[in-house]
Amino acid sequence: MTTGSGRIASLVVVAAAAAGLLAAQEAKSTHVMFAPADAKWGDPPPVFEKGASFTVVSGNPGAPGTFVVRLKMPAGYTIKPHWHPTDENVTVLSGTFSLGMGEKFDKATMKDLPAGGFALLPAEMRHYAVAKTAAVVQVHGQGPFALTYVNPADDPSKRAPATN
Repeated sequence: MTTGSGRIASLVVVAAAAAGLLAAQEAKSTHVMFAPADAKWGDPPPVFEKGASFTVVSGNPGAPGTFVVRLKMPAGYTIKPHWHPTDENVTVLSGTFSLGMGEKFDKATMKDLPAGGFALLPAEMRHYAVAKTAAVVQVHGQGPFALTYVNPADDPSKRAPATN
């Protein structure tokens, strides 16, 4: 049988849990509704080769928490073998995006994903990609987003700037 003080302690625990849940819900930002016309396309982060465009749909990929971004690529745009410290969820919104797994780029083993295609790439899985046609992909995951190239020489952010 529960004593009076035991009931009070149980109520305090339940109240504290409810207050924590409410605080967590209030800490979340308001809803996000994003129409394609809302996209503010710009240069991708320096870890990507030039030639693509990038937009943030939701969140902040550079900070802890959930984020959603889009990458628009011309046909032939290539992302060399790399990995991420967190899971990467990729949805193809338009075009054909091809993915391969492993530390060596091998076009023969890549799988084409058409518009509507999806890939879950677990944390630290080595992979690479090519836009077979002009393509837009949406990536969501937990930040901060980081990309580490298998071969450090493939990292555009580590290369010396070109001189004219």
